[in-house]
Amino acid sequence: MNPKTYSAKLSELNPRWYVIDAEDQVLGRLASTIAQILKGKHKPTYTPHLNSGDFVIVVNAKKVAVTRNRLDQKIYYRHSQYPGGMKTESLRHLLQTHPERAIERAVKGMLQHNRLGDDMLHRLKVYAGPEHPHQAQQPVPWKMPTVEEVIADQRARIETSAEAEAEAEAEAEA
Repeated sequence: MNPKTYSAKLSELNPRWYVIDAEDQVLGRLASTIAQILKGKHKPTYTPHLNSGDFVIVVNAKKVAVTRNRLDQKIYYRHSQYPGGMKTESLRHLLQTHPERAIERAVKGMLQHNRLGDDMLHRLKVYAGPEHPHQAQQPVPWKMPTVEEVIADQRARIETSAEAEAEAEAEAEA
């Protein structure tokens, strides 16, 4: 057994793109799932001091659900730093005007409040409707990975690194 703790290197990280449909999903639970994906906690290569997470595309943000009376009772505050400059906005108004910001603010509160958290938040792309401009990245729908998938992914990664080493040795001999 190796007594050393594994810490991934930046070159070992392989970020993926995931699409999450927010239609009829509860805001807080959705934000919690997104935060875990952005942090990379679903991966065996999770490293706390690196941005080891994946990219997340959220569609249908305007159709997100909330429980109880939060549409009217949840209030977002901001201040202009001038006397009397406090502004308030209800969740209902925010979802009608800028539905992306509700999800972004919920996720931001669940990430680290430092530069690393800001970098993770930049990997979040939220859109009010069902369309997004990230087809070139070939995003896949999000589903929680199973143990079998993780093991298969690790084996594939080991095989590709072994093939690369064999090629390097063959080139060195030639």
